[in-house]
Amino acid sequence: MKRILLNMLICPACLPDETALDSRIIEEQGEDILEGSLSCAQCGTIYPIQDGIAFLNPASIEKGAIGDSKYETAPVLSSYLWSHYGDILGDPEATPAYREWADLMRAHSGMAIDAGSAVGRFTFEMSLKSDFVVGVDNSTSFIRCARKLMTDRRMKIDLKEEGDLVREAGLTLPEAWDSRKVEFIVGDAQSLPFPAGVFSSLASLNLIDKVPVPVRHMKEMHRLAGERGAQFLVSDPFSWSQDAADQENWLGGTDRGPFSGRGMENIIALLRNERNGWSPPWDIEKKGHIWWKIRTHANHFELIRSCFVKAVRN
Repeated sequence: MKRILLNMLICPACLPDETALDSRIIEEQGEDILEGSLSCAQCGTIYPIQDGIAFLNPASIEKGAIGDSKYETAPVLSSYLWSHYGDILGDPEATPAYREWADLMRAHSGMAIDAGSAVGRFTFEMSLKSDFVVGVDNSTSFIRCARKLMTDRRMKIDLKEEGDLVREAGLTLPEAWDSRKVEFIVGDAQSLPFPAGVFSSLASLNLIDKVPVPVRHMKEMHRLAGERGAQFLVSDPFSWSQDAADQENWLGGTDRGPFSGRGMENIIALLRNERNGWSPPWDIEKKGHIWWKIRTHANHFELIRSCFVKAVRN
């Protein structure tokens, strides 16, 4: 974890209180803290830093252990690496989705956050447009992979071809992406370990329908955004499932409750402070959709229409 984050992080378990964390550094290399811990004097939680990764998700702090989520498995990691970087690998089947999402964001001074960063493509893209960008995901496997790309700048990827057959592909990051301006941490998109108003750019890509309480995630992103000049990109296919969230917590896709109707309409109403939203409100700059593709193996792809809204505070 880069030292630049030390004075910014707060205890996610104590929210809405913004309690600073005390650091204990065991091993560091330059500006990179490799081993150590962050502790909260208020609640007593200790967040480990292991192999350069800060584990700031209260649900998974015990030695940063990999759980049994599908997002921790090798096949899913391979699929997400291809979906993020397939165009860089030169695969004609890949979509330019992450480049298109990045093109929606203006360059600015200040910090950016990529919530649900997975293996890091959008985080790296935002290194071209902000002073510093943090990718946050609750998958240890994803964050470990993204951070390895950050430090090594290259990686061998095993792409499943058919059955047990795999093909090795070599990924090298574009020189323009600045690893010095990037960091990845394990965290919960519903309880983010940062004080209010610190980010000038915020993104939530294909995450809304994957968290247990989507409105809580939206409130967190609203909390972290600066009041003037901030930009917020939300994009999602709204594939609601009770495997991810109880139906009563869906932010759309139902005909009853406070968020009946379509997910995008409810998100826009929240941003505009029209339906239990928050002040100051957001202006809607652009709406649309981007086609995003995931590869399971050489003969199986999932094509997803991710609907986006770009909001700004003027």
